[in-house]
Amino acid sequence: MNPPKAPTTLPATEPASARKAWIKKTPVAIVLEQIGKQEQKVAGMRAELAREEKELTKLQQAKKVLEG
Repeated sequence: MNPPKAPTTLPATEPASARKAWIKKTPVAIVLEQIGKQEQKVAGMRAELAREEKELTKLQQAKKVLEG
């Protein structure tokens, strides 16, 4: 078996400010972020539904032609 590897660390030459400071989000900010993500998801689903409805309309028109 392979022995566990030691955790890697940042090189000492890299400045500490290379990473952005972590800022704890408030519960309100978390909920607002979730609402935004959900709105984007719903907008995408609506666009997809509109495309599917157009395709269904085309197929229904073709069905009428074939039956007629």
